[in-house]
Amino acid sequence: MTDQASSITNKFEQQRREKLQKMKAFQIDPYGGRFEGVCFAEDVKAGYIDDTEGQHACCAGRIVLLRDIGKLIFITLRDSSGTIQLGLSQKLLADQWPLLKLLELGDIVGARGSLGKTKTGEITIWAEEITLLSKMLLQPPEKFHGLADVDMRYRMRYVDLWANPEVMQRFKMRSAMVATMRRFLTESGFLEVETPMMQALAGGAAARPFVTHHNALDLDLFLRIAPELFLKRLLVGGMEKVFEINRNFRNEGLSIRHNPEFTMMELYQAYADYNVMMDLTEEMVCLLIEKHCDGWKLPFGNLEIDYYRPWRRAKYADLLKEHAGCDIEDVAAVRAKARQLELNEANMDDVVVINEVFEATVEEHLVNPTFVIDYPAAICPLTKQSKADPRYAERFELFIGKMELANAYTELNDPDVQEANFRSQLRGLSTEETMAKMDEDFVNALKYGMPPAGGLGVGIDRLIMLLTNATSIRDVVLFPLLKPLTAKTNFATEDTEVTEEKI
Repeated sequence: MTDQASSITNKFEQQRREKLQKMKAFQIDPYGGRFEGVCFAEDVKAGYIDDTEGQHACCAGRIVLLRDIGKLIFITLRDSSGTIQLGLSQKLLADQWPLLKLLELGDIVGARGSLGKTKTGEITIWAEEITLLSKMLLQPPEKFHGLADVDMRYRMRYVDLWANPEVMQRFKMRSAMVATMRRFLTESGFLEVETPMMQALAGGAAARPFVTHHNALDLDLFLRIAPELFLKRLLVGGMEKVFEINRNFRNEGLSIRHNPEFTMMELYQAYADYNVMMDLTEEMVCLLIEKHCDGWKLPFGNLEIDYYRPWRRAKYADLLKEHAGCDIEDVAAVRAKARQLELNEANMDDVVVINEVFEATVEEHLVNPTFVIDYPAAICPLTKQSKADPRYAERFELFIGKMELANAYTELNDPDVQEANFRSQLRGLSTEETMAKMDEDFVNALKYGMPPAGGLGVGIDRLIMLLTNATSIRDVVLFPLLKPLTAKTNFATEDTEVTEEKI
């Protein structure tokens, strides 16, 4: 923040503190207390009956518009549901009037009074009682300056939520969608469980973990990168349909599609396979669209995504041939394509080069929902191989809007094959590397017998991005990780005098 902006901020805060002292002189608590009988603004407006006397209402919220026209003050009050107008009349509120003249934008108040309409037809609470519930000491954002700074909005979500109604709506939508997913799964016979967030071994996915230390046990632990291996232990234990919605942590880069702390829905179903997981995924996402979205063709940035069923199912090798022009069996051609794409393929295993070319050439074409099926088995150590062709694994990834949304397998349950896969995956890694340890207890669990199963992981943050047309993951995470600021941040940017104050 510049010295000039800091000076302006201090000036605004000082002015508001002076009004705070004047309010205290009226022997009231400017930070209020319990306020009974509050109804949501939108519920009050929805329940209003035209031309009916004797209607009353009680609302509480933040002042986002204030018009003082002498003996009348009109306030727009905003709560989490929306807005409602308050009408303050000196005639009705004579005893409180000097105090009410001190109200400012951003203050939180409660109001009780009769319900009616103004001459312009706006439903209004004609206040008979106003209670100050919290005095705001900092200047609210000026609409076209402070809130245009996206980084500032993420850092000060506590202001962003009430200053931008569309932000509040997006997070309410997220909560409703997650609730729908939970209900869909529990009604389908799945049991919601919780597995450890701190783990002695980082497993279940290939990613760099966050390391922490348990003092009492003098033990290094890892924030989990995936719950997979613990959920599969529950299959061994006899829980045949389980799911978890919780956080994963991966110590990797940040981007508009990656946050190091993210929410994943992961489930396992005994006696199923990846075909069952495809059907379940399609049904669940389409339920969300039907219940919470406006139509089956939805915008996502500059794209339009068609969610009409059935969704496309395409083989990995066929898509590579279609978009890279290479046969998956012709490794020389794939490596030539990698060099053409300026990928450093010289020291990569063949299967890694194939996957790098796939990511570089195929994914950008996967706009409408597409299940990419039958991945090379060599990159799927936890997946059962295809009986028709063991070079391929019964795995799919769901792509929508050019990004991966879900990953699923027919789960490997042969303990000897699983142990061999783990050892092959770890070969060549130094013992100092975090991932260079095998989860021997998981292999031991498989020796007790895990039923054949299908498993699925869905990235909740990316799913909400798609269905709410948010092109950055930070728009669907309440408090995304950001680089620290070196200077104090505030929304006040200029000293302007206004006759009609509005946020």
